[in-house]
Amino acid sequence: MKQNSSVKEQSLNPQPSVRSKTQAEIAESLDERVLAALHAAGEKKAIEPVVLDLREIASFTDYFVIVSGANERQVQAISDEIYESLKKSGHSAARVEGYKTAEWILLDYGDFVVHVFEQKARKFYDLERLWRESKRVELPAEFSADSSGSSFRRES
Repeated sequence: MKQNSSVKEQSLNPQPSVRSKTQAEIAESLDERVLAALHAAGEKKAIEPVVLDLREIASFTDYFVIVSGANERQVQAISDEIYESLKKSGHSAARVEGYKTAEWILLDYGDFVVHVFEQKARKFYDLERLWRESKRVELPAEFSADSSGSSFRRES
């Protein structure tokens, strides 16, 4: 009887739902350079952007930014756009690796690392699975693959 009354009590007095973050709150939680990298990748039609928060599980960096391109030329174009965009705002990459083969280009900015993959390589290396203990950062709607008008699209 007591159990039923608590269920009834809960249904009559529901707890307020947890408020979801606004786009401004999400943007504030990410480093401005990470957002600039995402914007630059979007300018070159990067596919399926993901940001992994590694702060609790890794000491070498805070975030992984992972995006894909459909082919080697697009992977290089995305990488170039990110590199140039951040360089213009005064942030140079400490290291760039894999540019010539363009299967997986890594841009190391210290606090975050950008991984630009060719689609097949991204599926093969599967960093999201490898770093599954990390937290996936909820991106603002403008970066979401489901957002209308977005330059990002999902892999098929």
